[in-house]
Amino acid sequence: MRRRFLVQSAALLAGAAAPSVFAQTSPYPNKIIKMIVSFGPVGSVDPIMRIIQPKMNESLGQTIVIENRPGGTTSIAAGAVTKSAPDGYTLLFTAEGTHVVHTIGRPQIPYHPINDFTPIAAVSRSGFVMAVHPSIPAKTIAEFVAYCKANPGKVDYASTGVGNNNHLAFERFALATGIKVTHVPYKETSAIIADFVPGRVQAFFSTTSVIQPMIDAGQIRALAYTATQEGDVPKNLTFTAAGLPEFENVDSLNVIMGPAHLPPAIALKLQAAVEAALALPEIKAAIQGQKQYAYFMTGEQLGARMRADLVKYNQIVKDANIKLEG
Repeated sequence: MRRRFLVQSAALLAGAAAPSVFAQTSPYPNKIIKMIVSFGPVGSVDPIMRIIQPKMNESLGQTIVIENRPGGTTSIAAGAVTKSAPDGYTLLFTAEGTHVVHTIGRPQIPYHPINDFTPIAAVSRSGFVMAVHPSIPAKTIAEFVAYCKANPGKVDYASTGVGNNNHLAFERFALATGIKVTHVPYKETSAIIADFVPGRVQAFFSTTSVIQPMIDAGQIRALAYTATQEGDVPKNLTFTAAGLPEFENVDSLNVIMGPAHLPPAIALKLQAAVEAALALPEIKAAIQGQKQYAYFMTGEQLGARMRADLVKYNQIVKDANIKLEG
């Protein structure tokens, strides 16, 4: 009896001395974090993640590894994240507008753009610019609208595909101004540029980061900018000056999200790492070098923005009678 008591006591003491499985678990993060980027290693999205990555590594005390998974208009990367464990070790870096818009009217997309994700933070913001080829004799939005009304359907405008955010932005503009223009969808921005510079398409409403170099080179003409900061562009090149202040908020956000059900403590820790990085002057300057702005939003604010955008874009599709592709 005494022997059994001693054996049981030893076992209990050993159990008390050994930390439990839960106690052994180190605080998040305790291993490499994979950041899946929904675009390739060039363009306006991937470079922003590479700018903030080193500072996020420092804040988190762990390494973020970037994995590019372009294709499917961001759905390949997003779909992969929805299938990952909600533990903070697989995250998504993407363009918020494209992420939301691409799911509208496409039941084959196997996820909901909001319900199947945990918004963590917005990182950068890029405004849009309405630009035309020099063959269009318009130097202001008012002159462009007058030209389009005098030549209904004769102005071809480009987009990166039916239902994409730059397509819907131009359709919203057409609805607001009552113009008739012809949509020419492309699969790649590079193909648009190849046709826009020689004038095979005459108008393009795209992010500043994409087409500002062509504007600077005098190959195309800027009519108005959105999402500007004081002093960035002449006041006569804003949509407010053109009498369309509602277009000031047309922009593109680069954002970080995780899969649904990500624990709040993990989301907040990641959010704090983003906020700390974006507070640094050198990070702000590097992002501005990409023709964008450092633009922090909390996960809660980002979620609200995404919900509003889903409603807004759905309404544009309905009002413009856009037939969405697969």
